[in-house]
Amino acid sequence: MTISTPLSGVNQPLKGILLVVLATFLFSSHDALSKYLSGFYPIIMVVWARYLVHTLLMAGIFLPQSGLRVLRTKRPLWQLARALCLLGTSLLFTSALLFIPLAEATAVNFLAPVLVTALSVPLLGEHVSRGQWLAVICGFIGVIIIIHPGGELFTPAVLLPFCSALCFCFYQLLTRKLAEYDSPTTSNFFAGLCNTLVMSALVPFFWQVPTLTHGILMLALGTCGMTAHLFLTQAFRLAAPALLAPFGYCQIVFAGLLGWLLFSHTPDLITQVGIAVICLSGLAAAWQQRRR
Repeated sequence: MTISTPLSGVNQPLKGILLVVLATFLFSSHDALSKYLSGFYPIIMVVWARYLVHTLLMAGIFLPQSGLRVLRTKRPLWQLARALCLLGTSLLFTSALLFIPLAEATAVNFLAPVLVTALSVPLLGEHVSRGQWLAVICGFIGVIIIIHPGGELFTPAVLLPFCSALCFCFYQLLTRKLAEYDSPTTSNFFAGLCNTLVMSALVPFFWQVPTLTHGILMLALGTCGMTAHLFLTQAFRLAAPALLAPFGYCQIVFAGLLGWLLFSHTPDLITQVGIAVICLSGLAAAWQQRRR
């Protein structure tokens, strides 16, 4: 059995776990803000604000240190594809939040790690064990339980978080390949800048002047997303990815809490069972990967 190591060789697991948990809380807060703001503004504008703030903050942090070298990439087309996959995830998931509660949408979106396991065979040529295939099947069963026929989520809208998970799956696969060529900072900055430019070309057609309060919330939206990504990057430098992977599922817990506190929604028992099945399937896939 091989043992995963932190990206930097530094082993501080407790700090790594704490940073992952903080990142999942920030991602859930980001999604809750997206859901709230989408009730007042077009989704294009909300996603544009998220990437604009993200890119400006990263520019303020990294450009003084590295200059334009931070944008130099050995695989520009792969970086472009990765950025567009992330943009697709943002647009689809934010759209899903208009129709689906926060916890349920987050749970369906967490099919991404399971999809990565399935698609790593044809796309990356990796070997997947029987246990990992079983985890993939269980993940899809969890989604079927959540959107069971006759349930509130048994509508075409549930395809939005599923397609978001598919985009995020390709984003993760490209991230895995690009790690061989570019630094995480280059990849994150490139994605933020690319998506800001794309959304800036679209936002004039959807523009609404935000109120002062909503403008502050849009700043908070981008800050949450950028800070969460930085926390994740630092966490993987401090502890092994296989150790940290299970703690990523705290995001579903935080999404449920924020959905209850801010939107007065509590998943019913059947939905809770489906969410648990998705979580367990993802944890099983991570455990199988760690054994390998």
